[in-house]
Amino acid sequence: MPARTVKVASSSGLHARPAAIFSQAASEQSVPVTIETASSAPVKASSILMLLTLDVGHGDEVTLRAEGESAEESLDLLAALLEKNLDEEFQDH
Repeated sequence: MPARTVKVASSSGLHARPAAIFSQAASEQSVPVTIETASSAPVKASSILMLLTLDVGHGDEVTLRAEGESAEESLDLLAALLEKNLDEEFQDH
């Protein structure tokens, strides 16, 4: 099963806006994606409530996993999203 391990760049980690943006992007993928930390079991990446239970902070590493025909593309897209500071990138100006 393909996987990507990335550091979360958002200053608030995976909370509030970054969690909402990430879970929405995960739900739009054609394959199911899970996310986990070193100390947690995998949860559905498309569930904002499950994301919040992981308590991921800025700089924490998470591992994404997916299986299926477009798993690599989905993981690339979602990993790139986590590597951006979503707190700043989507701020209203």
